Amino acid sequence: MQASWRKALLYSSALCTGIGPLLYYLIQKGLTRAEYYQMALEQLHGHREALEALGSPLRVHCMPILSKDHLVDIADARLKIPVSGPKAEGCLLTRSTRSAPFQRWNLQEVILELKDGQQIPVFTHSEEGK
Repeated sequence: MQASWRKALLYSSALCTGIGPLLYYLIQKGLTRAEYYQMALEQLHGHREALEALGSPLRVHCMPILSKDHLVDIADARLKIPVSGPKAEGCLLTRSTRSAPFQRWNLQEVILELKDGQQIPVFTHSEEGK
């Protein structure tokens, strides 16, 4: 009886140890596939001044999931995406909204904030087209 209890404890410990990193990976993957995340990175890749400030090749790093800098709910998404290049590093501050669940996200603002404090506006939503 004692041996089976130890085996169960060992297996459950191993399972719990493996679930944490797996869950973290799946949440990261889900965030990077989200429409609001992809739209912000597209804007960065198309912005000459921001790319020159960072240098090439551009690296996009994992976001700390439990950071207070992130907010994603039904209608709003705010992210702080760590980025770097050979010249500089910083964060891409993004803000997106949508009018209702299951609607398309609308990118509102993307700002590259470098570690030295410099901010480069990458994208700002214009109301003129409406």
